[in-house]
Amino acid sequence: MVNLVIKLGIIGLNDMDNGHPYSFSAIINGYNEKHFKRSKFNNILSYLKLKKKKEFGIKNVKVTHAWTQKLKITKNLCKSCKIENCLTNYEDMIGKVDGVIIARDDLHYNIGKKFLEKKIPVFIDKPLTLKKKELKFFKKYLKTGLLMSTSGLRFSKEVAEVKKKLKKIGKIKLINAIVLNGLTKYGIHMLDIIDELDFLKVIRIFRKKSNIEMVNYYCKNNVSINLFCLGKVQKIFKLQIVGNKGSISADILDNFFAFKNTLIIFVKMIKYRKPSFKVEKTINVLNVLINSLQKTKHA
Repeated sequence: MVNLVIKLGIIGLNDMDNGHPYSFSAIINGYNEKHFKRSKFNNILSYLKLKKKKEFGIKNVKVTHAWTQKLKITKNLCKSCKIENCLTNYEDMIGKVDGVIIARDDLHYNIGKKFLEKKIPVFIDKPLTLKKKELKFFKKYLKTGLLMSTSGLRFSKEVAEVKKKLKKIGKIKLINAIVLNGLTKYGIHMLDIIDELDFLKVIRIFRKKSNIEMVNYYCKNNVSINLFCLGKVQKIFKLQIVGNKGSISADILDNFFAFKNTLIIFVKMIKYRKPSFKVEKTINVLNVLINSLQKTKHA
């Protein structure tokens, strides 16, 4: 029996803060260090260099096509991550790939719609949308297994370890989540993690903005969640969970493992054409994020 290669297209790269086109492509295809250094994403290159060659790649999967808003960037992405086809129009992927990764912070609706309506499976980087009208459009594709969107940190090994320890700390009272950057860009990382732990069952939202963004969520089972988005600081993804019998602290550090797990789950969706994790989780997180942005009080 011949194992056919699943061909993926990668779409980026609206600003130089989101290096996911590089990280996702490198995790699947491997990378060329000389060209990668020209990308300016040295933080990504640093953690890639810590991994062994055997840790790269997903069986029978390749990123074969790439597009960004500038041909010069696309060429370097292709050279850095061993991508064969450098495109000047992302629609040229249609009919040539089995799935598409939209790894940028904008145009999710505009670009995603083109592929979804052609029944091409799509992974859209977080957050999928901040608009309820767009979420309504995306829902049918999430439910039919054509669309996946989440923070990869949901599938990190650190979160998996936290899951194993939860019962030992008893009834959960408080969760503190601390992250760099703002609520719209990075808050979803922590919301996805908390949702994966099944605590993001929000009843009320209180948002306060001063020198940082702070959101308190009062949830079912009397769980309080505090989300702190610190703005421009050093990398931090910290979780603290307090129960009546103890507490757990975790720093989410291994992006490579989290992203690779996410990509494996996306490939599974392509193969079987059905959601590869609960769609309700994606919809819940997005509703919480959208509602959070509508509740602001300035200190």
